[in-house]
Amino acid sequence: MNEQMIPKESYSYWRKAAEEKGLGFEKLGSQTYHADVTIVGAGITGIIAAYLLSREGKKVVLVEGDRVMNGTTGYTTAKISAQHGLIYDELLKHHGEEKASLYYQANVEALNFIEKLIEELNISCEFTKLPSYVYSETEKGSEEIRMEAEAYQQLNIPGELTEETDLPFQVTSALKMPNQAQFHPVNFLMPLLEEITSNGGTIFEHTRVTRINGENPVEVVTEDGGKITSQKVIVSTHFPINDFRGFYFSRLDIERSYTLAAKTDDEIPDGMYLSADQPKRSIRYSTDSNGGKMILFGGDSHKTGEGGDTTDHYHNLQHFAEKHFSIKDYPYRWSAQDLTTLDKVPYIGPVTEHQPNILVATGYAKWGMTNGTAAALLIADLVQERDNLFEELFTPSRFNANPAVKNFVKENADVAMQFVKGKLGKPDKKLEELEKGEGSVVTVDGKRAGAYRNENGEVTVVDTTCTHMGCELGWNNAEKSWDCPCHGSRFSVCGDVIEGPAVKPLKKIYE
Repeated sequence: MNEQMIPKESYSYWRKAAEEKGLGFEKLGSQTYHADVTIVGAGITGIIAAYLLSREGKKVVLVEGDRVMNGTTGYTTAKISAQHGLIYDELLKHHGEEKASLYYQANVEALNFIEKLIEELNISCEFTKLPSYVYSETEKGSEEIRMEAEAYQQLNIPGELTEETDLPFQVTSALKMPNQAQFHPVNFLMPLLEEITSNGGTIFEHTRVTRINGENPVEVVTEDGGKITSQKVIVSTHFPINDFRGFYFSRLDIERSYTLAAKTDDEIPDGMYLSADQPKRSIRYSTDSNGGKMILFGGDSHKTGEGGDTTDHYHNLQHFAEKHFSIKDYPYRWSAQDLTTLDKVPYIGPVTEHQPNILVATGYAKWGMTNGTAAALLIADLVQERDNLFEELFTPSRFNANPAVKNFVKENADVAMQFVKGKLGKPDKKLEELEKGEGSVVTVDGKRAGAYRNENGEVTVVDTTCTHMGCELGWNNAEKSWDCPCHGSRFSVCGDVIEGPAVKPLKKIYE
């Protein structure tokens, strides 16, 4: 295996399209705005919700702490599918037939909405209809797939058990769901941004929201002192920045997963694939800017902040790719952070039962293209006070005893363990031992700190205590960031917030 073939830096093929177009929006700064609806977070949910509401005459302000589509939406595998691994057998057991069926319906409606909108606006985004497969190479995996197929039958979900796939290796079993799709998410969403501004909406980038105050009206406050007041606020920031209102920090599991784009002269499988076995392996193809096909290998997920040397996960995907294909090149690599709720169903709706004017959307469990779209459709109806079939299914105020309580205890026990472990942990290296391009936990003046030496040899040292709830951060070598193992906050080498729930930067010790 030639490790030098993998790019040294992460770069998303999807994000490349936005950068080539020079996509960008102004910063709010210290200005004060008034709107009907403020949407915090410009990923797939925020953008589609802003499009829908602006189309209906609402004055919308869309605010993004970084760049639009530079969160999970720009680093996804971009499958548009209602086949979410082996979800339906689990949903039947824990939620019952009615809610399991509603979950499927919501995701099918999301797929259909995307397809219809692409046709309506004539969007060129590599949208392709094809089947989705969950496959196994073990007898254990085959048994799980058989149970999932039985769930399909009970819920009247179209599907087919098979041992025949286009994969270049033998499978013991596969469950096929026809008429699913894949696309280029950034190319799909960029025209919607133009539609939002054409409809009178306003978009701000590099505008990080730090507080949400009040209820009627609701006030959004940014780190630069900017303020936006509106009747409704939608928080679609992946991890809710106002997570203390509904204790979301204790109800979400956070994982990072990885994608490696590869070029090959081998025949590329026609379809989207996900393994039932561990470690998870996702396979789909895409078309690069020159018209050639690439295979996207995904998976190798781990809890954020607990992945060891994160470059190893790219190497694991490389090993899988080269085991089954003759790889010529790896033009891109990227990773994403995903949230899963206690009961595997997203939280979409009012942040708490008593705050109907502040809405959240989170916990898509790695299926954000359909779940995120379903969230936008539901939230648009909630803002317009329309009935929606899926409101009860997704309401964040639910707390089902099984399996939610068990998962609640497990996740928070893990957080407590990571909190203590971080406080007691020893430095990884001495400051003077850092190589160029390397980061590590060190000791400065007798205290734990995080140091990074850039390619010019200059060192930046930050306090590694997360500004969210005080957990100790770990170094992410692949993405050059400081990651929190408790609730998934991520910070740059300089201490700036990359991903929440943290909203405040790390304290700089020196640079």
